[in-house]
Amino acid sequence: MRVALPLSLLALGLAGCSAADIVTLPVKAASTAVGAAGSAVDAVTTSQAEADQKLGRKIRKQEECMGREQKKARKHDREPDYSKCERD
Repeated sequence: MRVALPLSLLALGLAGCSAADIVTLPVKAASTAVGAAGSAVDAVTTSQAEADQKLGRKIRKQEECMGREQKKARKHDREPDYSKCERD
């Protein structure tokens, strides 16, 4: 009885699966585990494209800040103070 109940539950869970699905299940599970480890490495590393995007975003924000500072300086008839726009 103890063996029959888990087997019947397993049979109900696999009712829509073909034999090929059942045979490839261990392979898919193993590749998912490897994929999870690979995605963990990807999560902590930065690709060159991501680094370029981040640098481009930083430069754009700095240029926008400098443009705003220029407008304010013209409005108040003074020299622009770009030190407000410098970021690390």
